[in-house]
Amino acid sequence: MAKARVTRSAFLEDRQGIKFADVVNDPEIPFDSVLAFFDDADRQRRMEESELHHDRAPLAGVVRELESQPEIDRFLTGIHARRSTRLRQAIGVVVRMVMERRGWQKTGKKGSLGVRASKAKGTPSHNTGGLAFWFVRAERYERAEGMPFRSVQERCKEYELELPRHSGNGRGAKTKRIAQ
Repeated sequence: MAKARVTRSAFLEDRQGIKFADVVNDPEIPFDSVLAFFDDADRQRRMEESELHHDRAPLAGVVRELESQPEIDRFLTGIHARRSTRLRQAIGVVVRMVMERRGWQKTGKKGSLGVRASKAKGTPSHNTGGLAFWFVRAERYERAEGMPFRSVQERCKEYELELPRHSGNGRGAKTKRIAQ
């Protein structure tokens, strides 16, 4: 699939992106670095594979690499709680735009990326566990035409409906099927 490109102007024309004009226009926020990061076919492929093959949010497929970008890490490490939150939210919009342009749609569910550390005065909010250091959760997506694989949860429900059940009489292996 062709790479999905998100530019500053496309971001500001987006229904959610326009709400982050403060992020786009703040020269101290590395928004151009974010756009450059997501303007990469291999990263976009990994985002899709995160959903398809790992049952995780697209951001999970690239979050460690994103957080390791020096300019982005430097900004998130600084004590700008509100501005850091705004940048992370704007990144979520960029991810949505990329995924939608590649034929995906939001599920309305969030996937975990980390476990938030206890808040310490004078330090930025970060995680103590999980995939990400700065991101707690991210939007989940599904292909607009449907997913090629069933989730473990779907398979489990189907399996339990078909699973032979042992009677509890202790006299042998009588089984009964659960009605569908």
